[in-house]
Amino acid sequence: MKTYRLSAAGRRNVLVLLVAALLIWVFAFWSFASTLRISYNPVRFWASLQESLAQGLSAGQVVPALLMLVLIVATPLLIWALLAEWAAAYTPTPDGLRFETLGVRVVCPWHCVRGMRPVDADADEPFDELLLDSDPGTQTGHPLTRFLHRQAWGADRLPIYPDLEERDELLAAIRGALEAASRAEHASAPA
Repeated sequence: MKTYRLSAAGRRNVLVLLVAALLIWVFAFWSFASTLRISYNPVRFWASLQESLAQGLSAGQVVPALLMLVLIVATPLLIWALLAEWAAAYTPTPDGLRFETLGVRVVCPWHCVRGMRPVDADADEPFDELLLDSDPGTQTGHPLTRFLHRQAWGADRLPIYPDLEERDELLAAIRGALEAASRAEHASAPA
């Protein structure tokens, strides 16, 4: 059984995106404090927040602060998804596709895979996903990891990243296994 992982070029792309996401998060964190004129010093935080609220906030402060707050919350989710892509490993087995990344270890049985489809046919890099009958996240024990996995891809999908080494070989193996599972299902169905 062969395991497919991200290529060296894919790792470089993810690394660039990770650095950009970290820079955005640091900028949002800094801008949030400067926009509301608050201090992140644990001793001064509540006092500075109360002073800022007592002085009143203008629309010119509230709107940028809300945007920065959204970035402060959403960027770590993006960072987790990028790290999950970095660590992703796919192994086609006779029973199903085994997918592993950052504490997520799931097996998607071939009979539970409804199909495979391209996410964006017009994209420069192909990105496909497996459509599943059941949620593979239920196989993940830790609730936070399960939440992050579902948040990144949904409960009934599994991504096939564009920058995998020998990606075409993996897709061919998946298609072959799906066709074999479909033939076996039709052969076992009562006439």
